[in-house]
Amino acid sequence: MKFNFDIKKEWDEVKRFEKLSDEERSIVFYSENKHDFIYYESIIKQLTDYYDKKICYVSSHKLDPMLETSNEKILPFYIGTGIACAKFFINLKSKIIIMTMPDLETFHIKRSKVQNVHYVHILHSLNSVHVALRKNALDNFDTIFCASNYHIDEIRGAERAYNLPKKILVEQGYGRLESLLQEVKNRHVQINNKKSERKIILIAPSWGPNGLIETIGKEIVEILLNFDYDVILRPHPMTLRKSEKLIEEIRKRFENNPNFTLEIETKNSDSFFICDCMISDWSGVAIEYAFSLEKPVLYIDVPQKIFNPNFDEIGIVPMEDRIRNQIGEIVSPQQLSNIPLSIENLFKKSEEIKKTIQKIRNETVFNIGNSGNVGAKYIIDFLDKTN
Repeated sequence: MKFNFDIKKEWDEVKRFEKLSDEERSIVFYSENKHDFIYYESIIKQLTDYYDKKICYVSSHKLDPMLETSNEKILPFYIGTGIACAKFFINLKSKIIIMTMPDLETFHIKRSKVQNVHYVHILHSLNSVHVALRKNALDNFDTIFCASNYHIDEIRGAERAYNLPKKILVEQGYGRLESLLQEVKNRHVQINNKKSERKIILIAPSWGPNGLIETIGKEIVEILLNFDYDVILRPHPMTLRKSEKLIEEIRKRFENNPNFTLEIETKNSDSFFICDCMISDWSGVAIEYAFSLEKPVLYIDVPQKIFNPNFDEIGIVPMEDRIRNQIGEIVSPQQLSNIPLSIENLFKKSEEIKKTIQKIRNETVFNIGNSGNVGAKYIIDFLDKTN
């Protein structure tokens, strides 16, 4: 019964959207999951507050917090992931839609068949696009809001390698990083006045069959606890979903150790700010951590998760390859016993690493502190031009 109710609600929401005037639905933001808003927040704030525009916020996740917004300038719609969602996109009538979801036209999300909608993609990671996304993931977008200069190089490189039409590439920035930097300022006292002198190590890797937790997670936790660190294990949401049995094994193995915490609630971001060092693999969150907290990352060199096996045809070394030795150290999975020594070495070089992180961040990420304004202005200028 509940399932049928959900389907009816999704169709009702699609119909409600279609009844809007052309002006009301001219700007659409699409959220594939409940976390996408963090990438749109600064742009939406500029559009609704500074430009006094109404926007439609369409989500496929029923727990997306923006579906409960009290902001009258934001019109929320829940369309699920099924047939109603597919119909919404095929029959979309709007001027411009902004989304973090790649692979437009590849799966069930298609371009509108009834109107010439302008499709904008916002990158939701500071990782490379030619390795961390599928080969054709961005081909069917009109505009890409780029976070960094290397994203532009990678996209232009793909266009040259595969003779693709040139997209509009906007030097926009990365709103997620700005939110983290602001939270660092807000949490300054908490970050610099920890109750314990014990070092806190956060393990926050990516996911997949070759992922850090999936392969050697238990061994790493054991080594860190034996060296008398406080350990927080923060699995990726996909690891929690696909490796439930493994996560339960880890919980049972270490639950009686007072220095171990298994963090499965991703809304809780305290660990991100109170830890002294992050251990990761190839996760984009490692770059976010380093760029916002200006603290080191210890990389465990498990096999890289490559979504585009032909990435080397573009001839560009991925960003996550180039900076790992600059913002931290790399440890081989065959030399896990070296982890404590490497961590202590990172602590000794913390000031040097901090300066390196600041330099790389400021040289690569666009418009830090102003990305929302850049993104909103592009949208407004596009609407003015089409009108």
